[in-house]
Amino acid sequence: MSENPLVLGPLVRYIDYTSATVWVETLGASRVTVAAADQTWSATTFVVHGHHYALVEVEGLEPDSIQEYSVTVDGERVWPPDDSTFPPSRIATLKPDKDLRMAFGSCRTSVPHDATGNRQHGVDAMRAYALHMAKDMEKWPDLITFLGDQVYADETSDAMQEFITSRRDVNEPPGEELKDYEEYAYLYKLAWSDPANRWLLSTLPSAMIFDDHDIRDDWNTSAAWRREMAATPWWHDRIVGGLASYWVYQHLGNLGPSDRADDEIWKLISAASETPGEPDVSDALDAMAERADEHPHTYRWSYARDIGATRLIVVDSRAARLLKPETRSILEPTEMAWLDAQLQGGFDHVLIGTSLPFLLSPGLHHFEAWNEALAGGVWGKRMAKVSEKLRQTVDLEHWAAFEDGFSDVATMVTEVADGKRGQAPGTVTFLSGDVHNSYVAEVYRSGGARILQAVCSPIRNPLPQAIRYMTGFSSKNIGGGLARFLAKRAKVPPSPITWRTIRGPWFDNNLATLETRGRSLSMWWEKGVVRSGEIEPHLEPVSEVEIDV
Repeated sequence: MSENPLVLGPLVRYIDYTSATVWVETLGASRVTVAAADQTWSATTFVVHGHHYALVEVEGLEPDSIQEYSVTVDGERVWPPDDSTFPPSRIATLKPDKDLRMAFGSCRTSVPHDATGNRQHGVDAMRAYALHMAKDMEKWPDLITFLGDQVYADETSDAMQEFITSRRDVNEPPGEELKDYEEYAYLYKLAWSDPANRWLLSTLPSAMIFDDHDIRDDWNTSAAWRREMAATPWWHDRIVGGLASYWVYQHLGNLGPSDRADDEIWKLISAASETPGEPDVSDALDAMAERADEHPHTYRWSYARDIGATRLIVVDSRAARLLKPETRSILEPTEMAWLDAQLQGGFDHVLIGTSLPFLLSPGLHHFEAWNEALAGGVWGKRMAKVSEKLRQTVDLEHWAAFEDGFSDVATMVTEVADGKRGQAPGTVTFLSGDVHNSYVAEVYRSGGARILQAVCSPIRNPLPQAIRYMTGFSSKNIGGGLARFLAKRAKVPPSPITWRTIRGPWFDNNLATLETRGRSLSMWWEKGVVRSGEIEPHLEPVSEVEIDV
């Protein structure tokens, strides 16, 4: 039997009222066709480091329509599989003026879904969500937003380690961590090949953004961290391979038609489609990835889109950092200006997706701000060295650890909420992951829009019990008071906003769903549970929050 020409996918990615994109990886150079009803759309593959991909642009659809679709590669039908037990994959366009329903979450390890995998990593909430969707076809979300750590390049599974060992000596750096593009390609294959999750990605439009483990733990924590990484013999191939593969597997599908048309790599692919043969963009993509890492202002990973009365802004809080000790910011000036321009009123809701929580528990926020001040030398060189080691050891590198950038964004968001940038929305809500616990926080306000932070983490990668206790302590008043005292002693400026945790934290593997209801907002978190005697998981509620306006 010949090998299946479809390696990975299809994934339904960007979608709007009349168009969608379908992403695939194929075994070789080919022409990929998507068929729905009586229409077809096709694209020729492009190649990156010997791997073949296509992004099929599906256009001319009707708003609020649902089309079952199939995929062929060089005329051979490859999707849906003949033996599929799942409903047909579909493309569902958005409906103007409809309330938005969106799933979101972050941090998912790719290990087997057997008893051992569930015991070590818990039940995969994404897979449980997919199995639930397959049974309840009336309440599907409009899309899902993955807020970082879709893959773990630095904490590899047995299957990933077996692949690495087959091609190089793991006794040489970087050992069992990923080295290059080829290994990233295999990692994505492991992450997206489970039948239930593969079906979910084939029928539920997705938006994505990276976080540190997509590249490496503590990615871009500080200038000292970057110097340490640059001194290793393997980091260059890792960061280039990581960003290049991210562009192919995640970022390209985030882009709507106009942003895609302006993208420098997509322009090369589009121009080559007019000539025979398959375009190879490996060198150009590697050069862009290297440049984007060295000079973040030269490429934007962030993006924004309007869905009905909701604006969704997805912010890169990793690659766009400014790390000079004298001018640290989580967003370099060009990126900050872009975010400033996106933060506007005139919507019922403004959603800001950022892998790192903007609002940590107050205790942890003040502790990270204190640490940043000490690492910057406010208590002398000796404490600066100790504090730099501390922030790398315990991951003190969230928005709170970039106090200038935090204050700038807090001011922008408050202006939106106060109606100073157009009619005030009902809510301004940060959606985040990263911290391996989930919670909801709210800014203290006497009027205007409600400003919220909603976190859903992990999808599958639970915290050790001891760290859960530490996280719980930092969210309590005593932890917050102590950290606030330390920050004040270190001359950290007062924050322009104050907030409190209104729900949580909880530590389940879970996936959240958000639903706008006019100017109000409803959010709920669900986890996968395998009962005694069951093989497949089912969904159970974890928490629910109603935000009335």
